[in-house]
Amino acid sequence: QVQLIESGGGLVQTGGSMRLSCTGSGRTFDSLSLAWFRQAPGTEREFVAASGWIRDDSDYANSVKGRFTISRDSAQNTVYLEMNSLKPDDTAVYYCAARRGGINRIPNYYTVWGQGTQVTVSS
Repeated sequence: QVQLIESGGGLVQTGGSMRLSCTGSGRTFDSLSLAWFRQAPGTEREFVAASGWIRDDSDYANSVKGRFTISRDSAQNTVYLEMNSLKPDDTAVYYCAARRGGINRIPNYYTVWGQGTQVTVSS
């Protein structure tokens, strides 16, 4: 079973950039789909981006498409979320998650979760 640890959150101004990292331990990311979700206070956890284990297989929520990029480094066993042109609406706790099989936008299909990292975008 892989364990996931996120890092890289913090405070940034509107229009700024930030990169989140999620490093796995216990096993490699081979054959795993990896995703980022986020949850703001009082809201449900929502899909942000996903990367499949098949090369170039990725998916993005419409709200972040063109601004966020998900990538994975197999050698480092790490998945990244590069976030540009950040808006106050992007403020949330960001979670990375893993599942066997293809990418999916539904949180319940992911079996392993990190502890989350707070991202705050000031206006």
